[in-house]
Amino acid sequence: MTSLTFQRFARVCSAIFLIGCLAATAQHESLVVDRAGTTVAIEPYASNIVRVTISKEKDRATAAAGYGFIASPSSSGWRHENESGDDFYRSDRLVVQVAASKAAHFSANDLQLMKFFDFSNDPQQHITVSTADGKMLVDLLGWSVPEPGALKETHPRTEPSAPVSATFASPLDEHFYGLGQNQEGSLDHRDHTVNCWHDYGAPGGESVCVPFMVSSRGYGLIWDNPSKTTIQAGFNERTGWTSHVGDRISFFVIAGNNTDEIYSGYRMLTGPTPMLPKAAYGFMQSKQRYDSQAEILAVAKGYRERHLPADYIVVDFLYYTKMGQMDMDPNKWPDPEAMNRQLHDMGFKSMISVWPHFARESRFHDMIEKKGWFVNDADGTPTNGRHVDRVGPNLDTTNPDAAKWFWSVIRDNYVKKGFDAVWLDETEPDTPPDNSYFSVGPGQAYYNVYPLFHTASVYDGWRKDSDKRALILSRAAYLGAQRNATVFWSSDIYSSWDTLKRQVPAGLDFAASGMPYWCNDVGGFLPLPAEHHPLHAPLIDPTDARANVGGYDDYPELYVRWYQYGAFQPIFRTHGTRNFNEIWSYGKQAEPILEKYLKLRYQLLPYIYSLGYQSHETGAPYMRALFMDFPNDPNVAEIGDEYMFGPAFLVAPVTDQGATSRSVYLPAGAKWYNFWTNELFEGGKTITVKAPIDTIPLFVRAGSILPLGSAIESTEQKQDIAKIRIYPGANGAFSLYDDDGKTYAYETGDVRITRLSWDDAMSKFSADGAKAWTEPDRELVEIVKSKTGN
Repeated sequence: MTSLTFQRFARVCSAIFLIGCLAATAQHESLVVDRAGTTVAIEPYASNIVRVTISKEKDRATAAAGYGFIASPSSSGWRHENESGDDFYRSDRLVVQVAASKAAHFSANDLQLMKFFDFSNDPQQHITVSTADGKMLVDLLGWSVPEPGALKETHPRTEPSAPVSATFASPLDEHFYGLGQNQEGSLDHRDHTVNCWHDYGAPGGESVCVPFMVSSRGYGLIWDNPSKTTIQAGFNERTGWTSHVGDRISFFVIAGNNTDEIYSGYRMLTGPTPMLPKAAYGFMQSKQRYDSQAEILAVAKGYRERHLPADYIVVDFLYYTKMGQMDMDPNKWPDPEAMNRQLHDMGFKSMISVWPHFARESRFHDMIEKKGWFVNDADGTPTNGRHVDRVGPNLDTTNPDAAKWFWSVIRDNYVKKGFDAVWLDETEPDTPPDNSYFSVGPGQAYYNVYPLFHTASVYDGWRKDSDKRALILSRAAYLGAQRNATVFWSSDIYSSWDTLKRQVPAGLDFAASGMPYWCNDVGGFLPLPAEHHPLHAPLIDPTDARANVGGYDDYPELYVRWYQYGAFQPIFRTHGTRNFNEIWSYGKQAEPILEKYLKLRYQLLPYIYSLGYQSHETGAPYMRALFMDFPNDPNVAEIGDEYMFGPAFLVAPVTDQGATSRSVYLPAGAKWYNFWTNELFEGGKTITVKAPIDTIPLFVRAGSILPLGSAIESTEQKQDIAKIRIYPGANGAFSLYDDDGKTYAYETGDVRITRLSWDDAMSKFSADGAKAWTEPDRELVEIVKSKTGN
């Protein structure tokens, strides 16, 4: 299949039929062997991708992969060999070895222990996955799958199941990244326990499960089990995966010569990330919450009167007369269609929040309950979740009929009235998994998949009914959710320095989980404390912002530092529970700094939009932890407070109150320009960088080609290429991408790609492909003259 054909075919696959929906497109042959009554199946998908499945029941070991996967198995280029009882399955990239069965040998001590304890020394054998040249990637030391007779049914609606686990060898030099969103503050998961489930109440901020881990040893591992899963990474030179329920072990191994090849494999297995509307790469203005149509329009006019760029403005929740009524209170929102027309005339797009809850008194509740479309408990009673009975039960969008209906009411009540994007809040879902039941099965087994189905309900409907690009904001994710045009955000976080510091590694790990579009509430979400007095004198005087920040003396400083970091996130979006949240709301000292970074974001749009296309094509994120681009530099393995933003920028956010400098490690193997001063530094060392309140430490890798755009106030205006900036010191290349920014015509090849090149030895710039500017190159190309760094 070509890339475009695959994309079109994948869209046809409804989220409800994710298991094996491509099975008919290719023939495949798995290696299936018996080991002492346990079935082991080895199923290739490509020369560098293989799935391993283990179960006491052969039909489960040979069943299709679970939710989230859309690729077809393929054994092309694989061959089976048996040597001395060991089974080998080989391609030109991988060797999978399933060792022969070994008899169990119980010592006298073992036999004594077995009288009193559930002690086992089963005749399990190694399963290993190595590269063709012998490098060990995955060494499965042991596993636990339930005996069929031991499975328990606690209720007629539950599936027979029990815990499953696998233990892998973990060399001391191995580091682990990804695994969704965990906000405890570390990047490398080694020597940490990761709770892989959607937990709004996690201590550092909501955790989100995407069970895809990337190893520093050149492979990715996808754990194919949507129940609550715990990963204990690297303890005692072992990494253990334990899922709450299951009747098999199923995992994928993706080998990669570099991290981008691993993400290419993830993309093949779970689907490509669509291009978002070009406006999404600009700036989203939001707060909790704009209370009326008049307030929304006033904020939009405030941006335009100040000639400040912005593209989206957001209507948060509580705009309706009842939760689930799917209306807008006419007293405050008298004419949403007219409001959206005015916003569009000003170059704004609008986003509206839609919850999956339906209060008992709302107009749809009784119909939904009658059809059985609510998430419910064991006796069929709708489950109310954390909000008790205040907002009503959750719609079960794992039910295909409920999913289609949900989109239809969003379309008819909001999209047809001019709203351009949908914010799907509460997508965990907000229900207790152990006592909840979905159309696809019990919550114990399937809790983590809900956001995949829920975002697909809107994306699939949008693609069917509109040629305009979809944009969905979601609070949780799962394998494959990136293909639903979804931006994920880090949930309802505190407005504190500690939270800001932990956002950086949290976002890097989430992006490393195959989810390119992540953001957070710039400034934090939860209400500000009545008073907060910092240890250091605030770098921004809060006096003229007291109506907004109250007694939080250092909040304007915090907001400025957060905003600087936000300008270098994949999606730039502000939100939070404050009286006002526009850039003129934080005082006269803060305003020009915020304006500086807002305008810089739009100046970088040609670069950022091109990065979005690279993510679409490769599956790799463009907010990148340093391990991705500098695998040969051991010093970057645990650095979680700086990162690459595309191939050019190294970003080092300031997250300490009162700081006017910070240390920055410049990775080895490159030279680095200070973006602000053009000082040039050798890589492989740590430097101290000046960081006054108006400056985020920002470096550009030598050899970078940086396309810069003309000043615009929204992406509705045509943006010309204003400058091509070259940072000499190495050869460079960059693919400048553009399209109509609004439709899916890019999927059929309606794109403009200009290949930019820099030959450092010849000091020569060249461009070929689509013509992206009309001026002579000499008028646009700027070669940076370096200054000597320390």
